[in-house]
Amino acid sequence: MRGLILAMMTTLALVQLASGAWAATRQVPSECTYEMQVWNVNTKSSVNQKIVQHSYNDLLTEEVDPQTGCTVCLEDQVLISIRPLLPFSVCYKIAPQVREVITSLTQKGMPIHSLVGYHVIKSRGAADANGNRTGFSNHSFGTAIDINSELNGLYDNCIEFGPQCRLLRGGKWRPGAPGVIESNGDIVYAFKQAGFRWGGEIKGNQKDFMHFSMTGY
Repeated sequence: MRGLILAMMTTLALVQLASGAWAATRQVPSECTYEMQVWNVNTKSSVNQKIVQHSYNDLLTEEVDPQTGCTVCLEDQVLISIRPLLPFSVCYKIAPQVREVITSLTQKGMPIHSLVGYHVIKSRGAADANGNRTGFSNHSFGTAIDINSELNGLYDNCIEFGPQCRLLRGGKWRPGAPGVIESNGDIVYAFKQAGFRWGGEIKGNQKDFMHFSMTGY
């Protein structure tokens, strides 16, 4: 089944490269396919990896992002290749904005070393009796991206950034260092202009300095 996923990704990439207007002429898929995993709060690791495949007409409410209408389906994702970054995927509905922003930033020489987009994982919502999260992340819908995670970590206990903040994932956030994302920097400005919010400015207990999405979460 993993071979099927890889084959589908290759086919979709060729179709998207052949037509710059893919989103505008897109036909509704007949199938929904995705590879997913679940974040376990007890082991602090991903578990229950599996491949899901069903009719696109049978999408569950939880498989559709209520804000954008993007889904967890691989068939709704667009592969973007911008050198020198490795290719990444996002939902077709936001792909033009993301491609434009990242292209502009890289052409300006912004230090963008790594980028992650579409990645299906249940890492939000309440945890069940086994410690497994029950809600899909924004990455699962292809509506969020992480930039330079090795320099811009995810913290909790962090209503305001300070020594009390606890690093959960990624690298330590050190403002002023090359590749570090800051509120007054070009990367945050460019994404805000495109309608995204930065995870470093989200309200609440967490700060996700690598993260951009429509909601910031």
